[in-house]
Amino acid sequence: MTCAFLAIALLLLDVAQPENRIPNRVLERYAAGMSRQIAVRLPDDIVDYLDLAVTEGRDSSRAAVITRALERERRREVALRDVRILSEKSTDVDDLDELARYGATLPTDVP
Repeated sequence: MTCAFLAIALLLLDVAQPENRIPNRVLERYAAGMSRQIAVRLPDDIVDYLDLAVTEGRDSSRAAVITRALERERRREVALRDVRILSEKSTDVDDLDELARYGATLPTDVP
């Protein structure tokens, strides 16, 4: 028990030294939210597509391909929701001004 306590104390002292502190950019990345790793089961042809996209340089990893596809799907669902809302509120189908005014009130995920 004493050896473990001593080891922890030495580690804490070592981290306290300015040259051993965690860089701010790492802390900022954690504050912004880290990604989570999940396991999914995919058909062989989908995995082959992922690997081809990475091999051809279209994306940097399988995760990047999947993230891009899911982000696109999320945008599609939001657009469908907007169309549904606008079709319920609008009587004039050709009035794009109303669509622009309504769209300007919606929060976006684009920085």
